[in-house]
Amino acid sequence: MQMRSETLFKALADQQRRKILSMLRGREMAAGEIAARLNLTPATVSHHLAQLKGAELVRVRREGQLRIYTINVSVVEEALMLLTKIIRTDQGETA
Repeated sequence: MQMRSETLFKALADQQRRKILSMLRGREMAAGEIAARLNLTPATVSHHLAQLKGAELVRVRREGQLRIYTINVSVVEEALMLLTKIIRTDQGETA
């Protein structure tokens, strides 16, 4: 579990990846559309999406030649629960 949480928090630590997650919150998007909206190169977006996918924060499916990304809500909820647990522990409560 610790390795998974480290991967998760590492993925969330980057501002661009958080922007991608925010964009995907509203709807699924192709990698090229993400790159265009963030004014990033396709290679940079590909790197960020690989990190998010590795942390299971996004899911990908192929649609012809496109890769369509969606947010994985269950893992985002898991991250929120981990953060809540950390905050409560830091405030002296037992988790």
